[in-house]
Amino acid sequence: MADIFSKEKRSQVMSKIRSSGNLSTELALANAFRAAGLKGWRRHQRLVGGRPDFLFRRKRVCVFVDGCFWHGCPRCYRAPTSNVEYWAPKIIRNRRRDRRIERALRRCGFRVFRIWECQLKQPRLAARFISRLQRALDV
Repeated sequence: MADIFSKEKRSQVMSKIRSSGNLSTELALANAFRAAGLKGWRRHQRLVGGRPDFLFRRKRVCVFVDGCFWHGCPRCYRAPTSNVEYWAPKIIRNRRRDRRIERALRRCGFRVFRIWECQLKQPRLAARFISRLQRALDV
């Protein structure tokens, strides 16, 4: 389907949209943190290298919750069949940006943890992730 806006106008419209985060998955992880007794985290704190979904500043630990579609999960990502020339490079750029941000944070002395949206929905995998995080936080 053709866009009703010109390329310039679409760019202008899209630039006004601000991220609201992947709220449901972030809330699920926040609830898991609370259930596990993990404290001292903040959401969406700006750092030199990026803006992690959760930051344990004192322990220098960052946590990212990656949406399976937006970050190209190797297990469950299904590429859109329309506008392929846009989506394929977009997901590649997102993954490169993720790696770049992770490297920058590690260079600044942060430990970086990532969990896929699909892993968070599986209790066994989510519990394993929380255990790894607890060990990193010395809890």
